[in-house]
Amino acid sequence: QWQVMESGGGVVQAGGFLRLSCTASGEGFRNIAVNWYRQAPGKQRELVATIFKSGTTYYTDSTKGRFTISRDNAKNTVYLQMNGLKPEDTAVYYCNVQTNWGQGTQVTVSS
Repeated sequence: QWQVMESGGGVVQAGGFLRLSCTASGEGFRNIAVNWYRQAPGKQRELVATIFKSGTTYYTDSTKGRFTISRDNAKNTVYLQMNGLKPEDTAVYYCNVQTNWGQGTQVTVSS
């Protein structure tokens, strides 16, 4: 069982940037994959990016080239650097570790 907590959301203008953090408490963090999802109002939750235990990353087409996922295993933390933000990136961003979810952090991008 992992306890997952996100931080770093906020309000930013289009073209701006934010860095989200996801910290997961538990043993063996270096051996698990971590996912970032987001959910915009009235829409389904969607995958944003994944980082595997090897450090290999995966991005969806909507975020590729703008978002970067990384991990610091010593801190049990995964980061999501978001650059070139667009209004359509506005959503609650969730961190997912196996079957465990954080409470989410709101990202709002104004035009």
